[in-house]
Amino acid sequence: MFVPDLGFALAAGLAAFFVGMGKGGVPMVGSLAVPTLALFMSPITAAGLLLPVYVISDMFGVWAYRREFSGRNLAILIPAATLGIGIGWATASLVTDAEVMLIVGLIGLAFCLIRWLGGAGAAARPADVPRGLFWGAVSGFTSFVSHGGAPPYQMYVVPQRLPKMVYAGTTTLTFAAINALKLIPYAALGQLNPANLTATALLMPVAVAATFVGVWLTRRLPEKLFYRLVMAALFLISLKLVWDGATGMLAG
Repeated sequence: MFVPDLGFALAAGLAAFFVGMGKGGVPMVGSLAVPTLALFMSPITAAGLLLPVYVISDMFGVWAYRREFSGRNLAILIPAATLGIGIGWATASLVTDAEVMLIVGLIGLAFCLIRWLGGAGAAARPADVPRGLFWGAVSGFTSFVSHGGAPPYQMYVVPQRLPKMVYAGTTTLTFAAINALKLIPYAALGQLNPANLTATALLMPVAVAATFVGVWLTRRLPEKLFYRLVMAALFLISLKLVWDGATGMLAG
């Protein structure tokens, strides 16, 4: 049984802060939450612990961005993500902790490399159904197993070059729907247990405060430097998860 210590408490608080900042619209920050907490516990356990934090933070994010979103993207992504969540639920018993670590780490590394190597392209690409269905389903699946749905989502939405606030609102509303849908399978798998809900109550003030900080930053501050710092953090954490996942799979 995992015994909380100071390191875990700091990681949990930081993960909750990342959740709130992501719900406030700051790009990619939410993707750091599970990898950060997974440094101290299994990523599946970390995902279960953080889901209620995501769901409650979503309420504040949805209210903040209730008038700024792309309806076409929501109409494509949410049904696709629902399919991906169903696939994740159906295969949950077949995926080990080490495999999830490796998946999350590889997705993070792939996204970083694509962005750094200019894979998003120079010209804006409009929302389209085929790509949206594919990346939406992948996002739903990775979000189910590890709350790691942001990288595949970004691969579809970032090339559209939406206005900053429309992009932030679309992201917040899409993942609010995804997280609400995940409550049923997570409850069925026993992830919403009393211990996790107690931790949620302790982490919620941090997440809610960070949501409003994230909205403030998104509206007022340039993203370039902060985006670089987030990408660097995601890259380093993803490297560690790939190492841990590969080591665990070899040991198994």
